Amino acid sequence: MPQRTQVTFETVREIALALTGVEEGTSYGTPAFRVREKFLARLREDGETLVVKYDYPERDLRMEINPEAFFITDHYRGYPMLLVRLAAVEEDDLRDLLEMAWRSLAPKRLLSTAE
Repeated sequence: MPQRTQVTFETVREIALALTGVEEGTSYGTPAFRVREKFLARLREDGETLVVKYDYPERDLRMEINPEAFFITDHYRGYPMLLVRLAAVEEDDLRDLLEMAWRSLAPKRLLSTAE
């Protein structure tokens, strides 16, 4: 079985910035990404967890399928957010997650340029 590549914040940065219209900035003092000024994702203060804007049904499904990588805390329970343990997530899953989150936020004009 091949060894999986460790996902780091650099991996997150590469994936996020490859999406059309995504810009890097900060949120709550940590590195963050936005698409047309809408929050997409940010690194939590622990430096090991990513917060991603993600809708409820899909969020719950991801947590059920892979609770090692995807979770929420009580703080995020009432918000459409998903927490991602970078040390536990597969790069392909992270890429899929960020792209789906981006598609839910990006204006139609950006979406049409990505297809």
